Amino acid sequence: MAMELYLQFGYGMMGHIRHLLERWNGGTAILSPRDLTDVQLRQLSDDLRDIDGGKVLLDPQFFLPHADHERLCAHDYWPNDYWPNDYETGVFWQGPALAQLIDRIYALNADLGTSAVILPGLLATQIDDGWLSAQTAFLDRARSVNSNQDIMMTIALNSDVLRDQRQVGELIEAAETWRAPGYYLVFEHPNGEYLVSDSIWLANALDIVAGLRLMSTNVVVGYSNHQMLVAGLSGATAIASGTWMNVRSFPPDKFRANYEEEIRQRATWYYCSASMSEYKITFLDAAQRMNVLDTMAPMDDGGYADILFSGAQPTSTNFGESNAFRHYLNALRSQADAITKPSFDSTVDDYQMMLDQAEATQGTLHAAQIRGQQRDFGEYFDINRAAIAVLTSTRGQILKRSWGALT
Repeated sequence: MAMELYLQFGYGMMGHIRHLLERWNGGTAILSPRDLTDVQLRQLSDDLRDIDGGKVLLDPQFFLPHADHERLCAHDYWPNDYWPNDYETGVFWQGPALAQLIDRIYALNADLGTSAVILPGLLATQIDDGWLSAQTAFLDRARSVNSNQDIMMTIALNSDVLRDQRQVGELIEAAETWRAPGYYLVFEHPNGEYLVSDSIWLANALDIVAGLRLMSTNVVVGYSNHQMLVAGLSGATAIASGTWMNVRSFPPDKFRANYEEEIRQRATWYYCSASMSEYKITFLDAAQRMNVLDTMAPMDDGGYADILFSGAQPTSTNFGESNAFRHYLNALRSQADAITKPSFDSTVDDYQMMLDQAEATQGTLHAAQIRGQQRDFGEYFDINRAAIAVLTSTRGQILKRSWGALT
């Protein structure tokens, strides 16, 4: 079974999601209460489920104890009457507030026709008794609800937790007792990075995916970009990605009222899957002048970027935000679909070859001074290789034996 790409909803994505699921003859979108009103949630869910093969999930986005984003907190399930004071005193976990939260989330999921219920999960700043108890409380209440819907536990970790092997081990040990049928993983990137430069962070992320998948569960890695294609080597069921950077990585502050949207930064980026890097369109002009533009041509993007390679100067074309977003997601879907191979060894070998080829392509572009600036994958090839080495050393043998059951 191939690793899927789910669409992670973010600001201004309604048209993109409708278009792509129609183009793909189905797929799954993870809806965002932060970015959609109750009316919009229901309408968009209806629209997507009307598409053959269209499915929806709802991320309740209950990550922060003091989230105060106006649109998020306006939804009926948000426990405004209890939060945050009862949470801080522990009353929230012992009284009717938690039951009300879960019951209302279930009711909303039923109205939206979701394919599974994603449970709330607090962003862990430490894997301790308090956080584990909250996770267990959410799960226990969900299991008491009379519903036929599958459950996906949310595991949201800050970057410090994900760097700590001891805490990662405690999390996986706890999951052995939870035995949830599915998990929705949300990982904060260190220092607000888009591409992660910490190989231990990435290695531990892969270890969590593998550890959970080996429990015969489905695992979706949310808020991902192309660096997380490597999750396919751990057997991930799906990664989820979107348009803007804040749905391709996880900034917890986006759930606060004073968060400044990045949409003010209107530069258009082209994702070159051949080099695993993104480039501003002005660099494609330079690539054309240096006779290396063909090196950057899309492998399989559904035609969204064809105009950039039509012979005209790239910046003179009408390649804009809309095509850039759709090109990225279509190309990422093609790459995700191709990650999983019949065996663990062949999956690792093929991905390593993809890294090698992308690095060679990037070398050609760098020689011509064509660079992706902060979205250049240059230093990240070795980050991913190091994480793969750790995965192979720690989980390789059991993944080899279990690969057929996972895929």
